Amino acid sequence: MPTIEILRSPLKLHGKVGVPGSKSITNRALLVAALATGKSSLSGVLVSDDTRYMVKALTELGVCIRFSSDTCIDIEGTGTLKQPCDSLYLGNAGTAIRFLTAACALVKGTVVLNGDEHMQKRPIHPLIDALNAAGIHATVPSSGCPPCQVHGQGSILGGTISVSGNLSSQFLSSLMLVAPLAKQSTTIKLAEDTIGALGYIEITRSVMNAFGAHVYQDDEKRFHIANTGYNTCDFKVEPDASAATYFWAAETLTGGMIDLGYSPSDFSQPDVAAHTLMQSFPSLPSCIDGAQLQDAIPTLAVLAAFGYSKVRFTGIANLRVKECDRIAAVHKGLNCIKPGLATIEGDDLIVIGDPELPTQARPCTIDTMSDHRIAMSFALAGLKCRGIKILDPKCVDKTFPNYWSELSKLGVSFSYA
Repeated sequence: MPTIEILRSPLKLHGKVGVPGSKSITNRALLVAALATGKSSLSGVLVSDDTRYMVKALTELGVCIRFSSDTCIDIEGTGTLKQPCDSLYLGNAGTAIRFLTAACALVKGTVVLNGDEHMQKRPIHPLIDALNAAGIHATVPSSGCPPCQVHGQGSILGGTISVSGNLSSQFLSSLMLVAPLAKQSTTIKLAEDTIGALGYIEITRSVMNAFGAHVYQDDEKRFHIANTGYNTCDFKVEPDASAATYFWAAETLTGGMIDLGYSPSDFSQPDVAAHTLMQSFPSLPSCIDGAQLQDAIPTLAVLAAFGYSKVRFTGIANLRVKECDRIAAVHKGLNCIKPGLATIEGDDLIVIGDPELPTQARPCTIDTMSDHRIAMSFALAGLKCRGIKILDPKCVDKTFPNYWSELSKLGVSFSYA
């Protein structure tokens, strides 16, 4: 498998880079625009593996989609979806397969949704259970992971639906996104008292509202969605906050100045909270609750390794069922750089900061486990420590295809092998 090694990095990184559009917002907006009746235009969209899978699947479901430029898409929706000729392949795009599993209830006929070997290890059974309880026949293997089979009736009833959000907030979002097309108003109840990653539920609500849906709550556990359908919309996708965290961390780690073209106040996504935490580096908080900024945890953990003290990351159990077990991947990577740099207690990750790390790190190859966030976060360690190689560097194509070229704009040089 190929590797990339950071050969040289300026002492302080200065320059201007570009971050792509938000994956989370792009895939939500693609589906909602597809379910509206008429033409919608999306601008600033992310073009990456995850969004390409969503576009391809929606096209196979009968939606007319056309790129008017590199980051602008015109979508002609009909308010419904057609049965595809074959199964839908979604790679390892979690948002795509989870959102489309509920949406395929609108198809009249059976739809099979599947992904790669990594996707086939990512649980989706809470969503399948919720769909069956709502009268939508859907199945998964005994593993509780894809492939999924949805036997659509061409419509969904609505009413009251209960779903567990313990493993992922995307199960709730999936049901919310299709609820405006139900035959009656829908109330979605959380099976738990709270849910992690509430910020992503707000992203779902915001996208839905932009296309004319009405979502409201009377308490933290109940989401009421009127059966309004969706209106067409010219919608702008904001830049990806998760992608921005790598450059905020690079700036913090090197004492440089990196211009993203946006300030943190321009982001509504939950990972923007990482920017505030980084301002205390090298004395990061001793305990960081990662429940609401999960995609930023690998970035923060690598940054913490260069800090002055021990940092415990809590509320991150869901990281075990992302593209890989990110708790294990970060732990393994940090200890490859220097043994004893990180430990795990239950589902907590503890990073023992060492400001002398650049002089103590050993040459090593970081196993990314084909996870884009592991690759991009550990590249930060390579800015300070020589001899760090990143395995499978093209895995960043999942959400940030230009990541390595954007780093090179700052004067960072690489060797590919």
